[in-house]
Amino acid sequence: MYKTIVNNQYEHGIQPQDFELLDIVMLEEGVFHIIDNNRSYTARLVRTDWENKTIVLRINGQDYEVLLKDKMDLLLESMGIGTKNTTKADVLKAQMPGLILSIPVAVGDTVLKGQTLLILEAMKMENVLTAPHDGLIQSIEVTKGQAVEKNAVLIKFA
Repeated sequence: MYKTIVNNQYEHGIQPQDFELLDIVMLEEGVFHIIDNNRSYTARLVRTDWENKTIVLRINGQDYEVLLKDKMDLLLESMGIGTKNTTKADVLKAQMPGLILSIPVAVGDTVLKGQTLLILEAMKMENVLTAPHDGLIQSIEVTKGQAVEKNAVLIKFA
């Protein structure tokens, strides 16, 4: 069983055998001709975001954003566990106690996901802490040379 959510409004359950009822022909890369219940559709794959499990399809000139959920997503959802946090973290916390070695960013900087925000020494190892998402540095709550405890707020994002 699969589930799709179209344009954040319409939910559809899909069984693998449902695809057998469709007549689908790939016309070119990312473009498909579909016949369903004697109705003809042209579908073009506009955008894919596999990390967030979404695609945008243009069907007969209209765009549809489709969120795809597989069996594992549905199982986790039924247990009350999200597969992905839908809100961005507004703070960066220390994952372990340590000493701040360097902070190569400043308040007001725009950072990209994966960019180094600071280096934390813990257990004689340097740990590079990176931006969990694109964002703007609102405040830096620590200074170079400062000792921090686990879960201490290090940086706040705007």
